[in-house]
Amino acid sequence: MKNTRGFASDNNAGVHPEIMAAIQNCNSGHEVGYGDDPYTRKAEEQINLFFGQDTEVFFVFNGTAANVVGLRNMTQSYNSIICAESAHIQEDECGAPEMFTGCKLIPLETHQGKLTVESIIPHVKGIGFEHHSQPRVVSITQATELGTVYSTAEIRTIADYVHSKNMLLHMDGARIANAAVSLGISLRETTRDAGVDVLSFGGTKNGAMYGEAILLFTPGLSSAFKYIRKQSMQLASKMRYIAVQFEALLTNDLWLRNASHANAMARILAEKAGNIPGVEITRPVDANGVFAVIPERMIVPLQDEFFFYIWDEKAHEVRWMTSWDTTEQDIDKFVHLIRSLA
Repeated sequence: MKNTRGFASDNNAGVHPEIMAAIQNCNSGHEVGYGDDPYTRKAEEQINLFFGQDTEVFFVFNGTAANVVGLRNMTQSYNSIICAESAHIQEDECGAPEMFTGCKLIPLETHQGKLTVESIIPHVKGIGFEHHSQPRVVSITQATELGTVYSTAEIRTIADYVHSKNMLLHMDGARIANAAVSLGISLRETTRDAGVDVLSFGGTKNGAMYGEAILLFTPGLSSAFKYIRKQSMQLASKMRYIAVQFEALLTNDLWLRNASHANAMARILAEKAGNIPGVEITRPVDANGVFAVIPERMIVPLQDEFFFYIWDEKAHEVRWMTSWDTTEQDIDKFVHLIRSLA
Protein backbone atom coordinates (compact mmCIF):
# COMPACT_ATOMS: atom_id res chain seq x y z
CA MET A 1 0.00 0.00 0.00
CA LYS A 2 1.24 3.47 -0.90
CA ASN A 3 2.58 5.53 2.01
CA THR A 4 0.71 8.83 1.84
CA ARG A 5 3.53 10.57 3.69
CA GLY A 6 5.70 10.85 0.61
CA PHE A 7 8.27 13.35 -0.61
CA ALA A 8 6.44 14.93 -3.53
CA SER A 9 5.92 18.43 -2.17
CA ASP A 10 5.70 20.49 0.99
CA ASN A 11 2.26 21.44 -0.38
CA ASN A 12 1.13 17.93 0.52
CA ALA A 13 1.73 18.36 4.25
CA GLY A 14 -1.15 19.19 6.54
CA VAL A 15 -1.81 22.45 8.36
CA HIS A 16 0.30 23.14 11.43
CA PRO A 17 -1.81 22.84 14.62
CA GLU A 18 -0.94 26.39 15.71
CA ILE A 19 -2.23 27.74 12.41
CA MET A 20 -5.34 25.59 12.57
CA ALA A 21 -5.96 26.94 16.07
CA ALA A 22 -5.58 30.51 14.82
CA ILE A 23 -8.17 29.87 12.10
CA GLN A 24 -10.52 28.36 14.65
CA ASN A 25 -10.02 31.26 17.06
CA CYS A 26 -11.08 33.82 14.47
CA ASN A 27 -14.12 31.78 13.48
CA SER A 28 -16.63 33.40 15.81
CA GLY A 29 -19.12 36.16 15.23
CA HIS A 30 -19.32 38.52 12.28
CA GLU A 31 -16.54 40.72 10.96
CA VAL A 32 -16.50 43.29 8.17
CA GLY A 33 -15.41 41.64 4.93
CA TYR A 34 -12.66 42.29 2.39
CA GLY A 35 -9.92 42.88 4.96
CA ASP A 36 -11.47 45.65 7.02
CA ASP A 37 -11.38 43.52 10.16
CA PRO A 38 -9.17 43.44 13.28
CA TYR A 39 -7.60 40.09 12.42
CA THR A 40 -6.30 41.32 9.08
CA ARG A 41 -5.05 44.57 10.58
CA LYS A 42 -3.20 42.67 13.30
CA ALA A 43 -1.58 40.39 10.72
CA GLU A 44 -0.50 43.40 8.68
CA GLU A 45 1.02 44.96 11.79
CA GLN A 46 2.91 41.73 12.50
CA ILE A 47 4.28 41.64 8.96
CA ASN A 48 5.30 45.30 9.30
CA LEU A 49 7.30 44.42 12.42
CA PHE A 50 9.28 41.89 10.40
CA PHE A 51 9.70 43.81 7.14
CA GLY A 52 9.34 47.51 7.96
CA GLN A 53 6.50 49.78 8.99
CA ASP A 54 5.96 51.14 5.49
CA THR A 55 5.61 47.69 3.90
CA GLU A 56 2.35 47.45 1.95
CA VAL A 57 0.61 44.10 2.54
CA PHE A 58 -1.94 42.45 0.24
CA PHE A 59 -3.28 38.94 0.88
CA VAL A 60 -4.25 36.64 -2.00
CA PHE A 61 -5.41 33.05 -2.31
CA ASN A 62 -2.37 31.20 -3.68
CA GLY A 63 1.18 31.39 -4.96
CA THR A 64 0.39 31.75 -8.64
CA ALA A 65 -1.82 34.72 -7.79
CA ALA A 66 0.89 36.25 -5.64
CA ASN A 67 3.35 36.12 -8.52
CA VAL A 68 0.93 37.15 -11.24
CA VAL A 69 -0.77 40.00 -9.39
CA GLY A 70 2.56 41.27 -8.08
CA LEU A 71 4.08 41.25 -11.55
CA ARG A 72 1.00 42.80 -13.14
CA ASN A 73 1.27 45.70 -10.73
CA MET A 74 4.92 46.24 -11.71
CA THR A 75 4.51 46.19 -15.48
CA GLN A 76 2.72 47.33 -18.59
CA SER A 77 1.82 44.91 -21.37
CA TYR A 78 4.70 46.10 -23.54
CA ASN A 79 7.27 45.16 -20.88
CA SER A 80 9.33 41.99 -20.54
CA ILE A 81 10.14 39.99 -17.41
CA ILE A 82 13.49 38.24 -17.11
CA CYS A 83 13.55 35.01 -15.11
CA ALA A 84 15.33 31.67 -14.79
CA GLU A 85 14.25 28.97 -17.22
CA SER A 86 13.33 26.85 -14.18
CA ALA A 87 11.23 29.61 -12.58
CA HIS A 88 7.70 28.82 -11.52
CA ILE A 89 6.41 31.75 -13.54
CA GLN A 90 7.92 30.12 -16.63
CA GLU A 91 7.36 26.42 -16.01
CA ASP A 92 4.56 25.87 -13.53
CA GLU A 93 1.92 28.57 -13.83
CA CYS A 94 0.25 27.55 -17.10
CA GLY A 95 1.14 30.79 -18.87
CA ALA A 96 -0.78 32.86 -16.30
CA PRO A 97 1.95 35.52 -15.93
CA GLU A 98 1.96 36.14 -19.68
CA MET A 99 -1.81 35.98 -19.99
CA PHE A 100 -2.62 38.40 -17.18
CA THR A 101 0.32 40.81 -17.50
CA GLY A 102 0.54 40.74 -21.29
CA CYS A 103 4.30 40.77 -20.85
CA LYS A 104 6.94 38.71 -22.60
CA LEU A 105 8.80 36.31 -20.31
CA ILE A 106 12.49 35.93 -21.10
CA PRO A 107 13.71 32.68 -19.48
CA LEU A 108 17.47 32.35 -19.04
CA GLU A 109 19.65 29.30 -18.64
CA THR A 110 21.17 29.21 -15.16
CA HIS A 111 23.60 27.33 -12.99
CA GLN A 112 21.60 25.61 -10.23
CA GLY A 113 18.59 27.85 -10.79
CA LYS A 114 20.22 31.18 -9.96
CA LEU A 115 20.35 34.23 -12.19
CA THR A 116 23.44 36.43 -12.33
CA VAL A 117 24.01 39.95 -13.58
CA GLU A 118 26.20 38.52 -16.32
CA SER A 119 23.32 36.40 -17.60
CA ILE A 120 20.85 39.29 -17.37
CA ILE A 121 22.89 41.99 -19.15
CA PRO A 122 22.50 40.67 -22.74
CA HIS A 123 18.71 40.84 -22.40
CA VAL A 124 18.48 44.40 -21.13
CA LYS A 125 18.37 45.99 -24.55
CA GLY A 126 16.15 47.88 -26.96
CA ILE A 127 15.37 50.50 -24.34
CA GLY A 128 13.15 53.15 -25.91
CA PHE A 129 12.90 51.23 -29.21
CA GLU A 130 9.22 50.68 -29.96
CA HIS A 131 9.84 47.46 -31.89
CA HIS A 132 11.29 45.75 -28.83
CA SER A 133 9.60 44.71 -25.56
CA GLN A 134 10.86 46.94 -22.77
CA PRO A 135 12.70 45.13 -19.96
CA ARG A 136 11.05 46.10 -16.69
CA VAL A 137 11.35 43.33 -14.10
CA VAL A 138 13.84 40.66 -13.09
CA SER A 139 12.17 37.87 -11.13
CA ILE A 140 14.17 35.54 -8.91
CA THR A 141 13.02 32.66 -6.71
CA GLN A 142 14.25 32.25 -3.13
CA ALA A 143 14.80 29.37 -2.44
CA THR A 144 15.05 28.40 -6.10
CA GLU A 145 13.10 25.66 -7.82
CA LEU A 146 16.32 23.61 -7.71
CA GLY A 147 16.57 23.87 -3.95
CA THR A 148 19.45 26.34 -3.96
CA VAL A 149 19.59 29.65 -2.13
CA TYR A 150 20.83 33.08 -3.23
CA SER A 151 23.20 34.73 -0.78
CA THR A 152 22.33 38.24 0.33
CA ALA A 153 25.29 39.54 -1.68
CA GLU A 154 24.05 37.79 -4.83
CA ILE A 155 20.61 39.36 -4.47
CA ARG A 156 22.07 42.79 -3.75
CA THR A 157 24.29 42.59 -6.82
CA ILE A 158 21.29 41.79 -9.03
CA ALA A 159 19.17 44.48 -7.34
CA ASP A 160 21.82 47.16 -7.82
CA TYR A 161 22.13 46.37 -11.52
CA VAL A 162 18.37 46.18 -12.03
CA HIS A 163 17.78 49.50 -10.29
CA SER A 164 20.57 51.15 -12.26
CA LYS A 165 18.54 50.33 -15.39
CA ASN A 166 15.32 51.77 -13.94
CA MET A 167 13.95 48.25 -13.54
CA LEU A 168 12.41 46.41 -10.59
CA LEU A 169 13.31 43.21 -8.73
CA HIS A 170 10.57 40.71 -7.92
CA MET A 171 11.09 37.72 -5.66
CA ASP A 172 9.01 34.56 -5.68
CA GLY A 173 9.29 33.69 -2.00
CA ALA A 174 7.15 30.57 -1.86
CA ARG A 175 9.94 29.04 0.26
CA ILE A 176 11.42 32.26 1.62
CA ALA A 177 11.34 30.89 5.18
CA ASN A 178 13.51 27.93 4.17
CA ALA A 179 15.96 30.27 2.46
CA ALA A 180 16.25 32.58 5.47
CA VAL A 181 16.87 29.61 7.76
CA SER A 182 19.51 28.27 5.37
CA LEU A 183 21.32 31.61 5.42
CA GLY A 184 20.86 32.13 9.15
CA ILE A 185 19.38 35.59 8.65
CA SER A 186 16.04 37.34 9.04
CA LEU A 187 13.25 37.39 6.48
CA ARG A 188 13.89 41.08 5.94
CA GLU A 189 17.61 40.67 5.34
CA THR A 190 17.13 38.29 2.41
CA THR A 191 14.36 40.40 0.85
CA ARG A 192 13.86 44.10 1.47
CA ASP A 193 17.33 44.83 2.80
CA ALA A 194 18.86 43.03 -0.19
CA GLY A 195 17.05 45.31 -2.64
CA VAL A 196 13.87 43.38 -3.47
CA ASP A 197 10.98 45.65 -4.56
CA VAL A 198 8.10 43.16 -4.44
CA LEU A 199 7.93 39.85 -2.58
CA SER A 200 5.53 36.96 -2.96
CA PHE A 201 5.59 35.91 0.70
CA GLY A 202 4.75 32.22 0.92
CA GLY A 203 2.82 30.62 3.74
CA THR A 204 1.33 27.45 2.27
CA LYS A 205 4.59 25.52 1.96
CA ASN A 206 5.51 26.48 5.53
CA GLY A 207 2.52 25.02 7.32
CA ALA A 208 -0.40 27.27 6.33
CA MET A 209 -3.68 25.99 4.92
CA TYR A 210 -3.79 28.36 1.95
CA GLY A 211 -3.06 31.97 1.09
CA GLU A 212 -0.01 34.07 0.33
CA ALA A 213 0.90 37.71 0.86
CA ILE A 214 2.25 40.21 -1.64
CA LEU A 215 4.60 42.67 0.05
CA LEU A 216 5.47 45.97 -1.64
CA PHE A 217 8.66 47.56 -0.32
CA THR A 218 9.28 50.34 -2.84
CA PRO A 219 7.28 53.57 -2.52
CA GLY A 220 4.92 54.34 -5.36
CA LEU A 221 4.00 50.77 -6.25
CA SER A 222 0.76 50.52 -4.31
CA SER A 223 -1.46 53.25 -5.78
CA ALA A 224 -3.31 50.93 -8.17
CA PHE A 225 -2.75 47.64 -6.40
CA LYS A 226 -6.15 47.31 -4.72
CA TYR A 227 -7.87 47.66 -8.08
CA ILE A 228 -5.56 45.16 -9.76
CA ARG A 229 -6.13 42.64 -6.97
CA LYS A 230 -9.89 42.99 -7.33
CA GLN A 231 -9.75 42.70 -11.14
CA SER A 232 -7.64 39.58 -10.69
CA MET A 233 -10.33 37.97 -8.52
CA GLN A 234 -7.99 37.79 -5.54
CA LEU A 235 -9.81 40.03 -3.05
CA ALA A 236 -10.99 37.60 -0.38
CA SER A 237 -14.30 38.49 1.21
CA LYS A 238 -13.48 36.56 4.41
CA MET A 239 -9.88 37.74 4.43
CA ARG A 240 -9.40 37.16 8.13
CA TYR A 241 -8.96 33.42 7.49
CA ILE A 242 -5.92 34.08 5.30
CA ALA A 243 -4.53 36.84 7.48
CA VAL A 244 -4.57 34.98 10.80
CA GLN A 245 -2.36 32.28 9.30
CA PHE A 246 0.42 34.80 8.72
CA GLU A 247 0.05 36.22 12.19
CA ALA A 248 0.42 32.70 13.55
CA LEU A 249 3.47 32.00 11.36
CA LEU A 250 5.18 35.16 12.61
CA THR A 251 4.32 34.55 16.27
CA ASN A 252 6.65 32.58 18.57
CA ASP A 253 8.96 31.89 15.61
CA LEU A 254 6.62 29.34 14.07
CA TRP A 255 7.90 30.19 10.56
CA LEU A 256 11.44 29.60 11.81
CA ARG A 257 10.64 26.34 13.57
CA ASN A 258 8.79 24.91 10.59
CA ALA A 259 11.43 25.85 8.04
CA SER A 260 14.31 24.75 10.28
CA HIS A 261 12.76 21.32 10.69
CA ALA A 262 12.05 20.91 6.97
CA ASN A 263 15.61 21.92 6.08
CA ALA A 264 17.10 19.58 8.69
CA MET A 265 15.05 16.66 7.36
CA ALA A 266 16.29 17.34 3.83
CA ARG A 267 19.90 17.23 4.98
CA ILE A 268 19.30 13.92 6.78
CA LEU A 269 17.56 12.46 3.72
CA ALA A 270 20.37 13.55 1.42
CA GLU A 271 23.03 12.13 3.71
CA LYS A 272 21.35 8.75 4.20
CA ALA A 273 20.20 8.29 0.62
CA GLY A 274 23.47 9.61 -0.79
CA ASN A 275 25.37 6.78 0.89
CA ILE A 276 23.46 4.15 -1.07
CA PRO A 277 25.27 2.82 -4.18
CA GLY A 278 23.58 4.04 -7.34
CA VAL A 279 22.15 7.19 -5.73
CA GLU A 280 23.82 10.48 -6.66
CA ILE A 281 22.79 13.74 -4.99
CA THR A 282 22.97 16.21 -7.87
CA ARG A 283 22.44 19.65 -6.34
CA PRO A 284 23.36 21.51 -3.16
CA VAL A 285 20.86 20.83 -0.39
CA ASP A 286 20.47 24.43 0.72
CA ALA A 287 16.83 24.31 1.78
CA ASN A 288 14.23 21.52 1.90
CA GLY A 289 14.68 19.97 -1.53
CA VAL A 290 16.84 16.96 -2.42
CA PHE A 291 17.60 16.21 -6.07
CA ALA A 292 19.08 12.84 -6.97
CA VAL A 293 19.84 10.66 -9.95
CA ILE A 294 18.78 7.06 -9.32
CA PRO A 295 18.62 3.97 -11.52
CA GLU A 296 15.56 4.11 -13.78
CA ARG A 297 14.35 0.70 -12.64
CA MET A 298 13.96 2.03 -9.08
CA ILE A 299 11.75 5.02 -9.82
CA VAL A 300 8.33 3.39 -10.24
CA PRO A 301 8.68 0.95 -7.31
CA LEU A 302 9.71 3.85 -5.08
CA GLN A 303 6.84 6.02 -6.30
CA ASP A 304 4.42 3.19 -5.62
CA GLU A 305 5.24 3.46 -1.92
CA PHE A 306 6.37 7.08 -1.42
CA PHE A 307 5.17 9.39 -4.15
CA PHE A 308 7.58 12.02 -5.52
CA TYR A 309 8.12 13.78 -8.82
CA ILE A 310 10.58 13.08 -11.61
CA TRP A 311 12.53 16.25 -12.33
CA ASP A 312 14.50 15.25 -15.44
CA GLU A 313 13.15 12.09 -17.02
CA LYS A 314 16.02 11.72 -19.46
CA ALA A 315 18.66 11.90 -16.72
CA HIS A 316 16.55 9.88 -14.23
CA GLU A 317 16.80 12.82 -11.83
CA VAL A 318 14.11 12.96 -9.16
CA ARG A 319 13.07 15.55 -6.57
CA TRP A 320 12.37 14.74 -2.94
CA MET A 321 10.82 17.50 -0.80
CA THR A 322 10.62 17.54 2.99
CA SER A 323 8.15 19.58 5.03
CA TRP A 324 7.44 20.89 8.51
CA ASP A 325 5.98 17.52 9.54
CA THR A 326 8.46 15.14 7.91
CA THR A 327 9.85 12.73 10.48
CA GLU A 328 13.07 10.76 10.67
CA GLN A 329 10.88 7.67 10.67
CA ASP A 330 9.50 8.73 7.27
CA ILE A 331 13.05 9.10 6.01
CA ASP A 332 14.25 5.81 7.45
CA LYS A 333 11.36 3.91 5.83
CA PHE A 334 12.07 5.57 2.50
CA VAL A 335 15.82 5.01 2.68
CA HIS A 336 15.27 1.39 3.67
CA LEU A 337 13.18 0.89 0.53
CA ILE A 338 15.79 2.60 -1.65
CA ARG A 339 18.49 0.37 -0.18
CA SER A 340 16.44 -2.78 -0.72
CA LEU A 341 15.84 -1.88 -4.37
CA ALA A 342 19.48 -0.96 -4.89
